[in-house]
Amino acid sequence: MEETSREAVATAVQRVAGMLQRSDQLDKVEQYRRREARKKASVEARLKAAIQSQLDGVRTGLTQLHSALLDVKDIQGSLADVSKDWRQSINTIENLKDVKDAVVQHSQLASAVENLKNIFSVPEIVADTQQLIEQGELLQAHRKLMELECSRDDLMYEQYRMDSKNTSDMSLISIYFEDVQGLSDELAKQLWMILQRSMLTVRRDPTMLVSSVRIIEREEKIDRRMVDRKKQTGFIPPGRPKRWKDKMFQVLEGTVGTRIEGTQSVTKEADKMWLVRLLEITRKYVLDDLIVVKNLMVQCFPQHYNTFNRFFGLYHNAVSSRVKELASEDLEANEIVSLLTWVLNTYKSVEMMGHPELFSEYDINQLEPLLPQDVVDDLLSKYVKTFTSNITGWLRKALETDKKDWQKETEPEADQDGYYQTTLPAIVFQMFEQNLQVAAQIDIDFKEQVLKLCLKQMNTFLIRYREEAVTYKEEHMRDRQMPQCYVQYMIAIINNCQTFKESINSLKRKYLQSSEPTDSDAAIERTLNEVAKEGCQFLLDEVFLDLEHHLNELLTRKWLTGSHAVDTICVTVEDYFNDFNKIKKPFNQEMTGEALRRVVVEYIKAVMQKRITFKNADERREGAERMIKEADQFKFLFRKLAAGEDTDRLCGAIAAIAEVFKLTDPTLLFLEVTTLVSKYPDIREEHIQALLAVRGDASREMRQMIIGTLSENKVSYSGVTQPIFKDITVPTMTMTTMTSMATAKLLK
Repeated sequence: MEETSREAVATAVQRVAGMLQRSDQLDKVEQYRRREARKKASVEARLKAAIQSQLDGVRTGLTQLHSALLDVKDIQGSLADVSKDWRQSINTIENLKDVKDAVVQHSQLASAVENLKNIFSVPEIVADTQQLIEQGELLQAHRKLMELECSRDDLMYEQYRMDSKNTSDMSLISIYFEDVQGLSDELAKQLWMILQRSMLTVRRDPTMLVSSVRIIEREEKIDRRMVDRKKQTGFIPPGRPKRWKDKMFQVLEGTVGTRIEGTQSVTKEADKMWLVRLLEITRKYVLDDLIVVKNLMVQCFPQHYNTFNRFFGLYHNAVSSRVKELASEDLEANEIVSLLTWVLNTYKSVEMMGHPELFSEYDINQLEPLLPQDVVDDLLSKYVKTFTSNITGWLRKALETDKKDWQKETEPEADQDGYYQTTLPAIVFQMFEQNLQVAAQIDIDFKEQVLKLCLKQMNTFLIRYREEAVTYKEEHMRDRQMPQCYVQYMIAIINNCQTFKESINSLKRKYLQSSEPTDSDAAIERTLNEVAKEGCQFLLDEVFLDLEHHLNELLTRKWLTGSHAVDTICVTVEDYFNDFNKIKKPFNQEMTGEALRRVVVEYIKAVMQKRITFKNADERREGAERMIKEADQFKFLFRKLAAGEDTDRLCGAIAAIAEVFKLTDPTLLFLEVTTLVSKYPDIREEHIQALLAVRGDASREMRQMIIGTLSENKVSYSGVTQPIFKDITVPTMTMTTMTSMATAKLLK
């Protein structure tokens, strides 16, 4: 208590100190005292009120406890009196057993009297009920049936209560009412028939469907009542519970199943489009029926039946069963695609279960898949296997058809830009496009899988295409007159390679999600380039076969005295390149450059073969001038043909060799040869020896000096430009050749 007082004093001191921090606050001391006095009076008043309230509550509680004690004593006395009276009345209750039996008998007799009229009128009621059922008055028929069943059940129940083991009386009642069970079965048949035609009935006469549902609901209530009575008494009437509600749902399920199974209007043998027709009819039936259920059927059933969701589930299960049956059949590739497209896309789309009129009633995302994933995977695997087999056959047939076109006597068709082409790329990629469009309907991943499969098959096909192009060239080489349009169709083969590239890139842009290269890209690119380059090489071979005779005239005595070989070469090349202009870029540019290189190489080969040895300075001058003139002819021709930047360098090689021949002062020969080597570092020693041999005035010592000096100061070849002399060989002089040349000199 003292500690509390000290804390209170300390708190008060703090408060006063807080109030009197400035000197001007001393004038307000009296005001502070009055305010604190008022607060103190207020707190004391609240404390007094709280204590008074607590005291009143305690007083009231004590009063109620005293009253309760008195009541308990009164009840205890009353229970004692009741116990005493009960013990005295046990004998009296045993004496009332006869009265109890009389009451039971009176109850049975009263029930018999009550049902007596019905018992005697059972045959009449049975006949009336039968007539009402036949007339379709099902509600009235059911009311009379309930009266009959009620009379029978009450009699049997009373008999059961009197003597549950007396089966003879029970049998007698059953025999008397045996027609009642027949009426119940007949009424049930009518109900099931109405439910089986519920989609038609709800449109024409919904009241009949409503009556049927009402009857079933009544029977369901009677079933529940009879089951409850059985739990209490052990008695249940014959034929109960009927479970008509469960039977109703079974009938509806069977009706939906029959509806779905009946959608196949044609057989597989009669119509190739049988599956498409079946799926479309199924779609239409399901959608129409569910809209009817939503707008009409739900009004005919109690709300707690959850009618729309129940029918939605029934149709889903029926369609799933039907689709599984279809999936187990031996389907063709196009049928597999039709089925999977319908299952994976159409079924949940707005055209069917996702229709706007149904979407608000059911969440289609909660639906189980129509087909298990393993079945879908099996179908996809089967489709891929069949597609692979089919596409191999299609590509083979397309190539065979194209090969037949190669033998035609008419030129191939040209595209809008004038480039020769055949129909092969269009046929192949139309085939790919159609299958990819189909695959895209199924699934994005499957679409990419099919595209990769197409590209893989494309690579195999291009290898065969290359082999056939080589065979085509070899057959032509055996008889160059056949086929007549060999050059034009070889150009078309080259152009097809570029078309294939463009078409493949187009398909990848359209059907691949990512831009990453596929496994087949590099192989396809490599094969297409090889086919195109080999085709260009075959065409150049054709050109140089025609030029062979004229190339053999170069750097001979006939050439020196006057020959039109180079003129003929230029005219022939230009004539061929009028056709080669029909080759697409970049192959036409590469081919022009290669043609120029081969012409120059063949010209230099003629020099290196030492077909002529100049006898004097005049011949060297004349030959050199002729070579320079012919180099200019080649330069003019290939500039005209747009051979590229390498034209001057290649033609310059001929002019550079001519300068070596044209030189009149042998002492400067080393400088001229050094200039040639610096321009064309791939030139070898044997090439220089051949040039000096053709010049004819270089002594052995000079040749050795030039070769030796060049060997010591050999210029390294960087490989930046395409070599000219690398593939040119200098023929070695055999003993037979040397003997024949010596003999010729002696004879001369």
